[in-house]
Amino acid sequence: MTRAPADIAMLGAAALAARLRAGELGARALLELYLQRIERLNGNVNAVVTLDVEQALARAEVLDLAQADGALAGLPVTIKDSLETAGLRTTCGAPQWAKHVPSRNADAVQLAVDAGAVVFGKTNVPIYTTDLQSYNNLFGTTSNPWDATRTAGGSSGGAAAAVACGFTAFELGSDIGGSIRTPAHFCGVYGHKPSYGIVPGRGHIPPPPGAVAVPDLSVIGPLARSAEDLELLLGTIAAPEPLRADAWRLELPPARPAGIAEYRVAVWLDDPAFPVDDQVRAVLESTVDRLAAAGARVVRAQTGISLETLFDDYLRLLWSVTTAHLSARALERLVEEGQAHAEDSWQRKLARYATLPQREWLAADERRQRLRLKLHEFFAGCDVLLMPVNPVTAIAHDQSDDLMGRTIRVNGNSRWYWEQMAWIAPATMAYLPATVAPTGLVANGLPVGMQIVGDYLQDRTTIDFARRLADVVGGFMPPPGYD
Repeated sequence: MTRAPADIAMLGAAALAARLRAGELGARALLELYLQRIERLNGNVNAVVTLDVEQALARAEVLDLAQADGALAGLPVTIKDSLETAGLRTTCGAPQWAKHVPSRNADAVQLAVDAGAVVFGKTNVPIYTTDLQSYNNLFGTTSNPWDATRTAGGSSGGAAAAVACGFTAFELGSDIGGSIRTPAHFCGVYGHKPSYGIVPGRGHIPPPPGAVAVPDLSVIGPLARSAEDLELLLGTIAAPEPLRADAWRLELPPARPAGIAEYRVAVWLDDPAFPVDDQVRAVLESTVDRLAAAGARVVRAQTGISLETLFDDYLRLLWSVTTAHLSARALERLVEEGQAHAEDSWQRKLARYATLPQREWLAADERRQRLRLKLHEFFAGCDVLLMPVNPVTAIAHDQSDDLMGRTIRVNGNSRWYWEQMAWIAPATMAYLPATVAPTGLVANGLPVGMQIVGDYLQDRTTIDFARRLADVVGGFMPPPGYD
C-alpha cells in the first residue's frame, strides 16, 4: 500500500474507516503517517508517552492482508494510559506501575480491537488520574496544542491533545471528574461521557491492576474530531458487562428529534455559586443565539436544582471513590492535613468525605437517586440541556504541591481550583450522558466547548445535537501548526 497523503491526518475516524474498508487507504500506511507526525510534533505537547511500533505494524499488516471490514477497520489509535492494553505498558503515571504490562485489554479496549482498531500507543495522564492537568514524574507534562504555556487538561489530557494534533484516529478516555469533558473543552475536540453503566469498565486503573469492581461515577468514553466519530465509537464500545452478556442486550434509543428545528433546548450557562468567566460565557451565549436563529426552540432552564448543594453531594460521592485505594498512612495524612484548616473549608470537608460513614454515603446516594428522578422529569420537557464544561479556558500549568490550595481566576477573582468540576457534576452524579462540542475561540485564541447533557440513556440524542451544532457554528479546527 502506498504512503498515506499527509492531508488526511485530520480526517475523522468515520471517514478514515470508510477509506480503509474501500481499500483506498491501508492500515499500515495510516499508522506510519501518525508515527511520522508524532516523531515530528509530539515534542511540543508530550501527549503520546509510550509506543509499540513493532506490534502495531504487524497487526496493521495482517488487517491489510485480510481486508478487514469491521466498524473500525484498521484504524490506528492511542489509548489513555489508565486503560489496560495487552502487551503495552500501562502506568497511570504512577511509579509503582512503571513496568506494568497487562496480559489483557480493558474490556472497552478489547471491544475496539475486536472491531478492527490497531492500538499503537498510550497518552499521558496525571498520577492516579487525580488532577485536572496531565503531568507525572514518569513522563513529564502534557501541554495544550493551542498554547504550550497552558495545560491540555486532565485526566485525559494526553488523549485530547493527541486527537487535536492528528496523532491518532480517535482516543478512549475516562471520566469521573470531567476527565473527558474538560480536556475536550481545553483542546477544542469532541468528547462523550456515556450514561453510567453502558460501557464496560473493567481494566481501568485505578482501582489497582487486577480489580474487577467498577467504581461509582466512573465511565469510559471516546474523544474524537467529529460528532459522527463519537457515534461510531460509542456504538462499538457500548455493551453489557461480560458477565451479563449472555442475557442482556444494550439498544440505546435513537436521537429524539429529526432536525435542529425540532430540538427543545434548555440553557443553563451561569450560576451565582459558580460563576463562569465572561469570555467563556460570551462564546456560549453566541452559540445559543445562533441555535435559536437556526430554528431550535431555546428556553432558559428552570431545573429547580441548587448547583451548590449538588456539588457538595457530588464531592461526597467522588471522594469516597477516589480515596478508596489509598494506603492507611496516606489516608491518615489526608485527614490530618484537612483538620488543620477551618471547619467550613473545602479542605476540611474533603478530609471528612474521604472517611464518610456508610450511613452518610447512603443518605447522599438517596439524594442522588432523587436528583435522577427530578432530572428525568425535567427532560420530559426538553431534549438537551446546554451547560458550560468549565468556568474558564485552559489554565496555565500549575504544579504546586498544595493540590487542595490551588486557585484559578474567574473574571479577575480568585476561585478554588476544584470548582472546575462544578459544571460537570450534575451529569456525573446523575449518571447522565454529556457530549462536549467545540463552539469557538475566546480573544486569546483558546477553544471553548459546550456541554450537551441529556436524559439517562439518551446518548444518541446528545451526540446527534453535537453533530447538528457543527452545522451552525462549525466543528473541529486544528490548532495552529498542526493542520
